[in-house]
Amino acid sequence: MPAPQGARWGTRPVDNEEEQRSLLRKRTRARALALQFLYLLDQRGSEVLPELDAFVLEGDGDPNVQRFARDLVRGVVANLPEIDSTIIGVAENWDIHRMAVVDRNVLRLACYELMYEPDIPPKVSINEAIDLAKKYSTAESGAFVNGILDKIRKNCNKT
Repeated sequence: MPAPQGARWGTRPVDNEEEQRSLLRKRTRARALALQFLYLLDQRGSEVLPELDAFVLEGDGDPNVQRFARDLVRGVVANLPEIDSTIIGVAENWDIHRMAVVDRNVLRLACYELMYEPDIPPKVSINEAIDLAKKYSTAESGAFVNGILDKIRKNCNKT
């Protein structure tokens, strides 16, 4: 698996497996932080958007985690109509607003990655989303999220 690179994670390539695992753990933490903020946003509305920087600063001390979490949240918010439309298009017999709040936001987060983050392998986005759903929602949520995201992956033609 290629090492995460780019502006978010520094400019030099990752040289060893331990360093690569550390970067991946940081992305996992950033996704959890982004999910928490998206949940808050879903519950309280756009009035909480100005609180994003303070939220991620308080949530994790690592600047790379903070940056990736902010980027994820901002990406989801900026593309929310298209993301929700994509989810609705594959979620047979499910109204997006009747989904569990955590499941809906896990789907939004992963859908954003699948559609707008070409440097992240789809398998990683989907597996991370399944783990988030299992951790923060119900035992059944993992299978639900997996089914929806697999259809979205196929529609995006990402392998």
